[in-house]
Amino acid sequence: MSAYLETSFLVSLYTSDANSTAAALAMRRATGPFPIGPFGELELANAIELRRFRREINAEQARAALADVASDLAHGVFYAVAIPAAIYDHARMLARKHAAVSGTRTLDILHVAAALTLAAESFYTFDRRQAQLARAEGLATPVRIP
Repeated sequence: MSAYLETSFLVSLYTSDANSTAAALAMRRATGPFPIGPFGELELANAIELRRFRREINAEQARAALADVASDLAHGVFYAVAIPAAIYDHARMLARKHAAVSGTRTLDILHVAAALTLAAESFYTFDRRQAQLARAEGLATPVRIP
């Protein structure tokens, strides 16, 4: 089963927070390798650095997290994908269909659109609204959100 790992899930996987244990357990059950595009890599790097800015992690922890991401990319845990421009058409459709009701934000919609465009079957996130959107579009959401 192909799975898409969204940034909130990945940040919890690579840095310590309230969802890290759940992320690690979910990864043990998930089947990879997992797709990641330039957008996902950028958002993950930025999210890790934002945790540093907020003083939730220190500089060494941020460096270690980014090194772990790079190592996992190099060792095939992830595989790089080019996200086709059609993702934006899909995202616009999702926004028109769901945003007024669900309150999902643009980046959340883009992640779900990427998962759908890449034909993922499951979507790993700790974001409630994003999980609701993913489920509404037929994606399984195996992670229990506390």
